[in-house]
Amino acid sequence: MSELTNIERNYNPFPIYRKMRQEHPVYFDPQRGSWNIFRYEDVDRVLSDYEVFSSHFRRQVGTNSNQPFSASLISSDPPRHRQLRSLVTQAFTPRSVEQLAPRIQTIVDEHLDQVMAAGEMDVVRDLSYPLPVIVIAELLGIPAEDRERFKHWSDIVVGAADFGGNIDYQAFNNQAVMEMSAYFMSMIEQRRQQPGDDLISALLAAQIEGERLSEIELLGFCALLLVAGNETTTNLLVNAMYTFSEHPETWQRLRAKPALLPDAIEEVLRYRSPVQAMFRFSTKEVTLQDQVIPANSPLIAWIGSANHDEAQFQQAERFIIDRSPNKHLAFGKGIHYCLGAPLARLEAKLALGSMLQRFASLERKSQDGLQRPPSLIVYGLRSLPVRFMRA
Repeated sequence: MSELTNIERNYNPFPIYRKMRQEHPVYFDPQRGSWNIFRYEDVDRVLSDYEVFSSHFRRQVGTNSNQPFSASLISSDPPRHRQLRSLVTQAFTPRSVEQLAPRIQTIVDEHLDQVMAAGEMDVVRDLSYPLPVIVIAELLGIPAEDRERFKHWSDIVVGAADFGGNIDYQAFNNQAVMEMSAYFMSMIEQRRQQPGDDLISALLAAQIEGERLSEIELLGFCALLLVAGNETTTNLLVNAMYTFSEHPETWQRLRAKPALLPDAIEEVLRYRSPVQAMFRFSTKEVTLQDQVIPANSPLIAWIGSANHDEAQFQQAERFIIDRSPNKHLAFGKGIHYCLGAPLARLEAKLALGSMLQRFASLERKSQDGLQRPPSLIVYGLRSLPVRFMRA
């Protein structure tokens, strides 16, 4: 079906989603060899029911013991998933995330200070790209000179699901990812010998009933945090700024009533979800919307479609900053709900809040076409030049 090929090419895939929800809510795509799930109730189930819809990464990439994502939270099922999450949560607590607020605010201020005199900026280049890279690097205790390598590795991983509709699982075994693995293994060994005040040291110390994370599991979490921590926040921020530029009345309303910002962020997460799709494998034959899905079948759960499902959200195609309820699936659902969601929300709140204080008005510099990153999964913009009036 040609419409599916256009989803990841288009910054406005939502009309395609609507057509698929109405006509082909569960659709087998012979090009990808995967089942595509579009309605909210079905996406919710695929993300939640781990016994039927597995996240096990080794089903996709094989059993390479040095593959970082094969042992990460996002790629495991219970019972090991519960143990991993419990261990990681000891080091990556909501309180520890909240304590990052002063440092995040400093980073935001430093970057905004550099663009104020010009009255214009590229949201991606000047803020939404560097902010999460710096935060994640500092969390892990990574030297500043290595940040560009971080972004390169992250781009390789998210690009494994490409515009051609091919999910290239072997891309996870390429040279760049092996370099990333070697880099993190070296950092883990350094922290084992000389613990510091960083997340890797805290993860090495975490234990439950005498059990600790294995080396490959530590590597998996570092790799996952690098990719998810960068991409989610980068694209949440740029999607928010683009949406606000489309709705100037929203910008003024948020300036007048900053308390609405957390709700506005949740609506951006629903309206333009930074992650549009997640992958699963069926562990047994299962029926969705009268379609029989065989065992061991790959599935794509279209979060971006589910978050626009009219059966779940009234006026789903409208951006409503105080929408309530707003049970979006932007951060997943169930046991795989994104562990980094509090960090992404905090970075977005501080960055957007600062721009609302500093910018009296906002508009796009150009109405030229919008370019998405080359990924089936990630949804954002490569660039967003804007003009602003100083407050």
